[in-house]
Amino acid sequence: MQQDMYTVASNPIISSDEHAPLNVLFAGESQTKPLHRLGPKVYDFYLMHIVLSGKGLFICDGARHELRAGHTFLIEPEQLISYESDHDDPWRYRWVAFNGVQSAELVTAAGLTAEQQVVFSADKRRAAALFRQIHETFRRGGAAADMMAAGYLHLLLAEYKTVLQARSESPLRTAQAEGDHLLQQVVHYLSTQYAHPVSIEQMAESLGYNRAYLSRLFKQRTGESPVTFLLKLRIDKARRMLRERPELTIEQISASVGLQDALYFSKQFRRFHGQSPTAYRETMRGLAE
Repeated sequence: MQQDMYTVASNPIISSDEHAPLNVLFAGESQTKPLHRLGPKVYDFYLMHIVLSGKGLFICDGARHELRAGHTFLIEPEQLISYESDHDDPWRYRWVAFNGVQSAELVTAAGLTAEQQVVFSADKRRAAALFRQIHETFRRGGAAADMMAAGYLHLLLAEYKTVLQARSESPLRTAQAEGDHLLQQVVHYLSTQYAHPVSIEQMAESLGYNRAYLSRLFKQRTGESPVTFLLKLRIDKARRMLRERPELTIEQISASVGLQDALYFSKQFRRFHGQSPTAYRETMRGLAE
């Protein structure tokens, strides 16, 4: 027969900021007694459990969910719920409680909605370990315990987002959808990395594609190569800086958009806009006066 066990640790950093983005309140673990029941009741914070072993019943908005090891269930604030362990095989679970002005947004981003409050993962080890890390962080304490717990909670929600997205994706993903996804990845990569030395080979490797295939698909979809797209992006960013940052020199602006050779930058700027960066800045200054 399993022994009863209950342990909980609260956040040692007491926050008085009611507008904190995310505040992890407490975490714990319990081996419940047979038919151990909580509720019907409501909480004023989010409370998430992962079932480590055994079985139990979770009732939410009248819906009954029979849960076992690998299931996670999320209780939302002010939601009337009850949950009860099995008579013959009472469940053991870990939990974490949290609130904060961004908590609802983070939960939704993870894919945990009113229609998806229960998640099953055949491999629960990583999620279970993150629950434990939050608990252990609070037990150890320290000046940064609140930030560490919030970090682990972000990782935990990311784990559920990965599980739910993998489940929702069709195994027969069309070539059109695959190409659209890759195009978005390339545009995002270049749009965030333009200020640094960008290698198309490194980009292709980081995205897991052959450079030739990536370049060919990008050109088919946009009409230009990734190299040309990147150059236009850099020149466009520089043009905005020429208008908005008059204290910066041409050399500084060139370096800020990832072009270390100011002469090359000036040549390419003239190619796209018909005048030098200095002349463009003077024209914009005259229009503003």
